[in-house]
Amino acid sequence: MYKNDKVIRRYSEPFKLKILAELSTGKHTKSELCKLYSIAPTTVNEWIKKYNRKDLMNTRVKVETKDEISRIKALQKEIEQLKKLLLKKDLDAMIEESYLEVAAEKLGYKTVQQLKKKLNTKP
Repeated sequence: MYKNDKVIRRYSEPFKLKILAELSTGKHTKSELCKLYSIAPTTVNEWIKKYNRKDLMNTRVKVETKDEISRIKALQKEIEQLKKLLLKKDLDAMIEESYLEVAAEKLGYKTVQQLKKKLNTKP
């Protein structure tokens, strides 16, 4: 066998289902099954997704204190306020650009850039 040769394993459908069945009975954990059958945990996760067995995926439980929860809520509120301010600023910039377009047109300039250039060159 050469240095760069990789072993590619293919598993049968009944084998995959057997692993998922053993996992669902709770007889073995995912890590135990992976060690027992020499399967990568990511492979088992792919089978869980393929056979739509989301109940077998690891569940994540997040434990937070009241201070953390209140801090998160305060930060979320601040984010919303900042989003509103940014939206207002964008709208103000669009309105200003529209005014400049109208002014440039009324003063006889072809583009807003010509008007800005003329305004910047005046002493």
